[in-house]
Amino acid sequence: MADYPHYTPEEEDRMIEEAYGEVLQAYLQSNHRKKVEIIDKAYRFAKEAHKGVRRRSGEPYILHPIAVAKIVISELGLGSTSICAAFLHDVVEDTDYTKEDIEAAFGTKIASIVEGLTKISGGIFGDKASLQAENFRKLLLSMSTDIRVVLVKMADRLHNMRTLGSMRPEKQYKIAGETLYVYAPLAHRLGLFKIKQELEDLAFKYEHPQKYAEIMDKVEQGERHREEIVEEFVRPVREKLDAAGFKYEIKARVKSAYSIYNKMEVKQVPFEEIYDVYAVRVIFDNDDDALEKIRCWQIYTFFTDGHKVHPDRLRDWTSTPKANGYRALHLTAMGPEGRWIEVQIRSRKMDIVAELGYAAHWKYKTGVYDDDDELDKWMNTIKDILANPEPNAVDFLDTIKLNLFSSEIYVFTPKGDLQRLPSGSTVLDLAFAIHTELGIHCIAGKINHRLVPLSYRLDSGDQVEIITSDSQTPQPEWMEFCHTAKAQNRLRSILRKDRKALMERGEKLYLDFMEREGLKPTKEIMQKILGNYHLSESSEFFIMIANDEINISARKLKELGKSRSSLMSKILRNPFASRKTDKDSGEKKQPINRKEVYVLHPDDAEPNYRFDTCCSPIPGDDVLGFVDDDENVVLHKVSCPNAMRLKSAFGSRLVATRWGGKAEKFIVTISIDGIDRRGILEEITSTVSQQLGVNIRGLNIAARQELFHCDLTVQTDSTETVDTICRELKKIKDIKFAKRTS
Repeated sequence: MADYPHYTPEEEDRMIEEAYGEVLQAYLQSNHRKKVEIIDKAYRFAKEAHKGVRRRSGEPYILHPIAVAKIVISELGLGSTSICAAFLHDVVEDTDYTKEDIEAAFGTKIASIVEGLTKISGGIFGDKASLQAENFRKLLLSMSTDIRVVLVKMADRLHNMRTLGSMRPEKQYKIAGETLYVYAPLAHRLGLFKIKQELEDLAFKYEHPQKYAEIMDKVEQGERHREEIVEEFVRPVREKLDAAGFKYEIKARVKSAYSIYNKMEVKQVPFEEIYDVYAVRVIFDNDDDALEKIRCWQIYTFFTDGHKVHPDRLRDWTSTPKANGYRALHLTAMGPEGRWIEVQIRSRKMDIVAELGYAAHWKYKTGVYDDDDELDKWMNTIKDILANPEPNAVDFLDTIKLNLFSSEIYVFTPKGDLQRLPSGSTVLDLAFAIHTELGIHCIAGKINHRLVPLSYRLDSGDQVEIITSDSQTPQPEWMEFCHTAKAQNRLRSILRKDRKALMERGEKLYLDFMEREGLKPTKEIMQKILGNYHLSESSEFFIMIANDEINISARKLKELGKSRSSLMSKILRNPFASRKTDKDSGEKKQPINRKEVYVLHPDDAEPNYRFDTCCSPIPGDDVLGFVDDDENVVLHKVSCPNAMRLKSAFGSRLVATRWGGKAEKFIVTISIDGIDRRGILEEITSTVSQQLGVNIRGLNIAARQELFHCDLTVQTDSTETVDTICRELKKIKDIKFAKRTS
């Protein structure tokens, strides 16, 4: 509580009332019906209910519901019902009041929203696997009955992220990971662009504080120069807009820190080589909806007249809006200094929808929700998923994320009906999207008079005819062709019905695997498996293997066969399963204190941590630890995709870590690209080995025409040394690129 200043009770009460006054002022300035009385009643009710309670930071708890209510009105534009729900959202969870008390005082609608929020208030993810999936289902069910539940929940999560600094480090990792894993993509899918961007940036700030600070520093350093470039770029367009009589504003925006970081990681380039750091947004006033699209294209011509336009970067979201309602016209044009600049052209109404998504309805209404076709379509996909939920919690979340994260393609039926699918969808996905029976009997597709198989990946604009046969039946291998949540769930449900065949197939996969590993399939091993997976019979285990519900498939068995030590953990889907060896003494280790920062000692003869097989952190990397069943700390890079899932699903096992030393025993690969010439290999090895004194463990170089690529494997002690190696390599003439890749 050290970060919260000391106030007298009178000063504190005055501060609380001022914060409430800001909420009320924002509401009175909105275009909602003015129901001040019920808002005031909800505030007074919540203030009394939370009296004497404080947050971890030391501030009075009531300031949190007030802050959430302010986000609800000021940033989401919602009305009195949502504001009341925001004030009351923690009352049932944290006090002695019940849903019936809320209903008696505020009516059914507010009480049902508060109840929906209460069900998911402990975070989507509990410590038990069954609760993870169950709480997420509750969120989605609440969302499908009243969208305001999830909108208020977004406001709650946003304020928690803004005040995350007062939490312990391992809690920060858990909440930030959960935010990136579910809340940010959910915000994106609902069209809450501003909130999605802030959630991502805040999560990035706590997961990679140093990288966040470096990127923000570089963005600020280049701000003045950036403004000059943008102003030069838009000057001729301003003149045309003025001459045509447009009322408009032009905004220059910088990519978010998280977006820049992602691009740097994916393209393996430094900040200086990210060319589309900035974008320009033209927002025009429009009083005639019929002319909205025409005016977007008119402004487009103003840019094409004076600038070179990138031919592959035109995006017309005015004709076919995104699933979250987003509409705009995008182009990318060449600006000063040869820099590509993205331009987004929107009407004022388009801009509000782009920022607020479905919440924008309340900007044009008086608090009454207006049904929307696009929203209904998306809600129907959620209901499809809920109809056949995954038994495994992490699988369930992954299935949901297929829909949340996916970009989209648009395909047509033979009759010209539009079908919207996630990018990467196949013919089989489309068949199930149209009707389950079509999916069950699908044998192929026909695109432009050409037959294509079930596994064929569709592109936007394809007109697809589904070919069926009454004799066709679903096969287990079809799971590899399904990329949508609906198709996966339908197929698993159908396959599950053929229990006998599945059981036999699963048993064969299990026995084949055990034979390949040289292990005897004893009753003891089976009892261990069943006990860890909470199953009563081996037949259930075999069926789950055959259904790929525990991540075992013919394709993956080969990967598993490489490591006998990972057998049990892979089968059980428990990333923290025991890995005891013959050397283990059998003594029970002291429990790890998860509330303190765990110091890593790579320089010890036996380091006090171990690595998983998915990533290879070295001193200097942002890392976090998970405590396994034997109280060992398992290290992952913070950015490791597996770590993201684990943060969300196993938050109680998290421990914050920091490096407490270095040791020259880490193997790192550096990727080098440049212009080929005689002697360059000798210069590379001389720089690394002689000049820097680094031990080279492997070198693979290949030249093609005038260019060469080299993968250099070295033994090093930290990221600092790796950065020095890359910096010195880039000083060699004709080397254009040097970056750590593993």
